[in-house]
Amino acid sequence: MEAREESRSVPLRQERRLGELLIENGLLTPQQLEHALEQQTRRRLPLGQLLLAEGLVDEKALAAMLSVHFKVPLADFNRTRIEKDALALIPEPYAREHNILPIRLSKDELEVATVDPGDLTLLAELKVLTRKRIKPVLGVRSEIQAAIAQGYKLLGGVSRHVRSFEETFQPSIPLGARRLADVSQGAPVVQIVDLIIAQGAEERASDIHVEPQQDRLRIRFRIDGVLHDVTSLPATLAAPIISRIKLLANLDIVDKHHSQDGQIQTTVETRPMDIRVGTIETIWGEKAVLRLLERSRSILRLDALGFSPPVHLNFMELIRSPYGMILVTGPTGSGKTTTLYAGLNELNRMEKNVMTIEDPVEYTFENINQIQINRLAGITFANGLRSILRQDPDAILVGEIRDKETAEISVQSALTGHLVLSSLHATDAVGAVYRFFEMGIEPFMVVSSVIGVEAQRLVRRICPRCTVEYEPALEELEYYKALGGMTTRFRRGTGCSYCAHTGFRDRIGVFEVLKMSDTIKRLLVRDASPDALRQQAVKEGMTTLKDAGLAKVDQGLTTIAEVMRSIHVSEGIDA
Repeated sequence: MEAREESRSVPLRQERRLGELLIENGLLTPQQLEHALEQQTRRRLPLGQLLLAEGLVDEKALAAMLSVHFKVPLADFNRTRIEKDALALIPEPYAREHNILPIRLSKDELEVATVDPGDLTLLAELKVLTRKRIKPVLGVRSEIQAAIAQGYKLLGGVSRHVRSFEETFQPSIPLGARRLADVSQGAPVVQIVDLIIAQGAEERASDIHVEPQQDRLRIRFRIDGVLHDVTSLPATLAAPIISRIKLLANLDIVDKHHSQDGQIQTTVETRPMDIRVGTIETIWGEKAVLRLLERSRSILRLDALGFSPPVHLNFMELIRSPYGMILVTGPTGSGKTTTLYAGLNELNRMEKNVMTIEDPVEYTFENINQIQINRLAGITFANGLRSILRQDPDAILVGEIRDKETAEISVQSALTGHLVLSSLHATDAVGAVYRFFEMGIEPFMVVSSVIGVEAQRLVRRICPRCTVEYEPALEELEYYKALGGMTTRFRRGTGCSYCAHTGFRDRIGVFEVLKMSDTIKRLLVRDASPDALRQQAVKEGMTTLKDAGLAKVDQGLTTIAEVMRSIHVSEGIDA
């Protein structure tokens, strides 16, 4: 019975030989083949390897012919998702030695990419090693090597250190009783934390979540605004890893019941990084979230954020105003800070005294005086802003308006001839104005100081390397048509190695800008409803967030589903 199964898993050769296929497809001349066969007799190498060594054929062209020769499909690593369960079955050193890569595990069958599907000895050995039936596919040697380096990077390194930790772990000794000096830089826990941070930085993660569960420690990365499972570690590693992170962030590793915040300054592959750390106790232990901020990243220009030309023009007019308050609103993670910094970047900083007060300082500017919130030293947004006003500022960036006191000082600063930029949590531009009212700021003060409000969201951009046309689901089409969409051609990403098989790569902004016209000011003073204010703003030319999202779909930059996921505002679809 086993012999029959083995024969089914081994590909059958075609009657025509490899040399004949190469000649027929114009990849080799008869003379070159004859010379290669003579060399093969002396050197005892497979014909394909010898042809590559002699430089007679290209490895991709040879792989295409071998695919026909062995009757096996050719692996496309750009489109193929490498499964972690498959990688776990074959050790990295073995994969490198034999130029193979486990790709996919389906019940009792393991799909393996190999440069030689005719190597029956290797296939039999893999069956014994993995206890699975082997389904070979053909791979280009260089692509297999690159995929091994990428696929095993976190899994292999972490697994090795996990085994080392488990061999030396003594559960009877509480972690708090160990001396911190005993934790060397080569310790398994130290190496695991370093690997996780390095992998997060490489995969463009904005946040790393370290989450203890009942029976494991889950690691997740937030990439382009969406969380992805990366790996699971033994539950016994939860406390040591959290303690290591807290130690790096100068937090109290003994106090496990109170939430703590800290910061790590490190370098990942020559890139300086600031990492904000927050911990909180859950029912399974302490959870940590690491926000990765690259210090050397360049400040984006406003015209690179995704503004449509009319909205960009409106926002530029606000930025160039000599005084008044500009509010940038949106939920957490919607890119408000990036927009504020891009706005500051438009100012002539040589002729102006520009000052910021932030928590934390995420980017650093030349010719700008930046102040970091420090509650232990008594520096809050409110009293820090009071101090700034005594420094003869022309423009002020207030990182976030969180309370009535900060809102009042910001309004007074705008009324006394300063340009004030700040962020505020609100669902849309109109909602931000009413948020001020809820804080207790009088309407006449708001209309006198606020010159404009910008609201934004971030939507994932379709990967440019795997974009295809597709037919959206019925509910997506209904949503799109309800917004007034007219196009019949839609695009999405199918997933490839460039976008980590998500179909998306990077994000783009969706914006609306409310300019405080005289009519809108009168409506506010008369205590008009938000709907009345929004309708007037649209009548005056404001592009709503949903309309801006619709435009991104029509341009083939994002999908309807992504707009539905990201843009939640209070107005109805017809607004």
